[in-house]
Amino acid sequence: MPMEKKDNEKKQILLRLAPSLWKDLAAWAEDDYRSINGQIEFLLSECVRKRKSRAQKEAVMQEKFLSGEITPEEYHTWLKNRKLSEK
Repeated sequence: MPMEKKDNEKKQILLRLAPSLWKDLAAWAEDDYRSINGQIEFLLSECVRKRKSRAQKEAVMQEKFLSGEITPEEYHTWLKNRKLSEK
């Protein structure tokens, strides 16, 4: 019977990168004392963490808006400022 993989094992993917991106990642990884693989994993983890954080903030603001805790103008101003800060 084949061994079942554990969910906590790291997954493997094939990733194709432009040579210039590879060079930049390699230099950045070296600056941060990481392997290129470690650097890519770090960057992806940071992006996912930030995305989750933004989603949580948005849920809180939506709840405040729906409960009447903030005005429609305050909510729309927050949305506008959030979109500007993401650019």
